[in-house]
Amino acid sequence: PVLDTEDAWVSVEGPVSIVELALEQKRIHYPLVEHQFVLCTVLYAIMRFSLKSVKPLSLFDSKGKNAFFKDLTSIQLLPSGDMDPNVLSIRQQFLLKVVSAAVQTLCSSQKAKEVSEEELFPFEKGKNWPTLAADLAQYLQVSEDLVKRHYVCELYSYGMDHLGEE
Repeated sequence: PVLDTEDAWVSVEGPVSIVELALEQKRIHYPLVEHQFVLCTVLYAIMRFSLKSVKPLSLFDSKGKNAFFKDLTSIQLLPSGDMDPNVLSIRQQFLLKVVSAAVQTLCSSQKAKEVSEEELFPFEKGKNWPTLAADLAQYLQVSEDLVKRHYVCELYSYGMDHLGEE
């Protein structure tokens, strides 16, 4: 981009402006940032719902694991469309665990009206974990419909039929 400067600023001496520093930075490889975002979301879900026996790196193949340790400006080989069925099965099980834990948390917070979920976790206000799991399914190459069906089944099994109908 062309940056026009006023004549008064041309003769100014001192450190380089933050705009010039930003323009000199290398561009990031956005798919690599998305890949990191998926890992962060997985880790946060594991922490939030205290999911046991989930190994976060088992959700990624060897290319995906190697990409985590590279510079964000480098162009890395990310997982392609062909995935190992075992990895897809582990991903599917993980997403279903997240949905089940989210519904269980929602149900327990509905029954214990004295403390709402927003009061327990104020930074998660408005966060819909089942929807997030369905969005995550796209990145992890798992069927969104499967996650949504499991969500509805979980709602019905916890007696929240009005939400399941929606």
